[in-house]
Formats: sequence, structure tokens, C-alpha cells
Amino acid sequence: MSTTTTQNPTITAGNVLHLFPDVNTSLASSDHVPAGDEDLDGYDEEQTRLMEEVCIVLDNDDNPIGSASKKVCHLMKNINDGLLHRAFSVFLFNAQNQLLLQQRASEKITFPDMWTNTCCSHPLGVPGETGDTLDTAVMGVRRAAQRKLDQELGIRKAQVPLERFRFLTRIHYLAPSDGKWGEHEVDYILFIKVDVDHTPNPNEVQNTRYVSPGELKKMFGEGDLKFTPWFKLICQSMLFEWWEHLDDGLEKYLDEKEIRRM
Repeated sequence: MSTTTTQNPTITAGNVLHLFPDVNTSLASSDHVPAGDEDLDGYDEEQTRLMEEVCIVLDNDDNPIGSASKKVCHLMKNINDGLLHRAFSVFLFNAQNQLLLQQRASEKITFPDMWTNTCCSHPLGVPGETGDTLDTAVMGVRRAAQRKLDQELGIRKAQVPLERFRFLTRIHYLAPSDGKWGEHEVDYILFIKVDVDHTPNPNEVQNTRYVSPGELKKMFGEGDLKFTPWFKLICQSMLFEWWEHLDDGLEKYLDEKEIRRM
């Protein structure tokens, strides 16, 4: 699995409709995927339904310029033309500072069976999850993180209060999953330290594991395990340094304004 640098056409509010007719320049909560859609033939029914969810389309500076279905945003033919959307990655630690990992379900359309951080998904084009300033966008991804932690792992909102999520930075990366699907995201990195009860949704998650830094490094050395590209990028750049300062000194890494281009 290779991760590529982001060298695409410059997408703006002025040209997004010309480049991507399927983009809606207003935000909407769903975009029905028609029955018999050839791009989704043979995939799991529930995962196909989730492709109707609407992601927030961005310019290269993380400014919202429209919305498009999850399907449209994850097709490599659109990604290769520069289509970019907003995402988040949650890193949840327990009281022993162990990180909760998940292994994605085989039913997933993108990056099935791969190990990754606690939860990775997208804020939707719905009230409360959008935002056109950094502060409002961070609040939007916190709300989206609550929603997806519940949907994927059965972690109730009461166990992960919005104010406990700590925003570190954003990464802009592009990575193919296979010949058809991939990711091109501005990914908001959120840390939260809290003990939780979790019951994975088997359509989303096939396995979970709490790990120490040393145990995670050992997992990377096991040749039979595969990891999502965004998780590898974060691990190879800053994760272990952030983790080392989880209880002492993390403040200096919080609320970074610049987008990290990977």
C-alpha cells in the first residue's frame, strides 16, 4: 500500500462544478445511490447504503465549497482530478495510556481488514458537523467523532464528552485503496483519554486491541498485518512524540493552525 503526495488541480468554489458536476455547492445530508449502481455492485448492502452519506468538499486550504456523496468523494477517478473532502481520526487512550486500535471489517469498501486508529470517518453536511472556520470545523468533527464512535464501536456519547476531545492538527494526504477507491482528505487529528465500554459493530469492525507504544511498534514489524495509510503516516510523523507527552506537555502540540501536507 503506497501513499502518494497531493499534486492535483487547484479546486475552488468557482471551478468545482465545472470539474465535478456531481458536487452540490450547498450542503445536504444524503445523496441517494441508485439501485444497480455499477460502481457498487457486489459490495455489502449496509456499506453501500453508507455511500449515500454526504461529505464536505473542500478547496486545498480546508475551506468548504460544497458537498458530495461518500461514493463520489472516494472514487479514484475523482480523487485523481483533485476532489478533496474533510475527515477526522480519533485516538482514544485508556487510563494506562494504551491506545485503542480497530481492525476494519471485511465488508468495508475502502481499506478492508486493515488495522488503524480508534475511529476514522467524515463529518457530514449536516447542521452541527460543518464549519467554515477552524474553531467551528473542530467542533463539527468532535460531534462527528461522537456519532461514529457510537456507530462503529458502541461507545456512548456520555463516555466521550465533546470537551474531552483535544485537537492537534490537520493532515492533507492522498492514498489509493485499490484501482477504484481511495482517500483524499484533510484529516483532523483528535486525542481523547478516557476509559470506555465498547461493543464493536461487526459490519464496521472485526477486532479491537489496546496497545502500548512498544506493542504498536511490534505490530508494525509483523509482516502479516496491514495498516491504513493515514494511520501509518501519523505514526511515522508525530504519533509517538505526542503519545510520550499525553500526560505532560501535550499542550504545546494542540490547536496547530497550519495544515501538514503529507
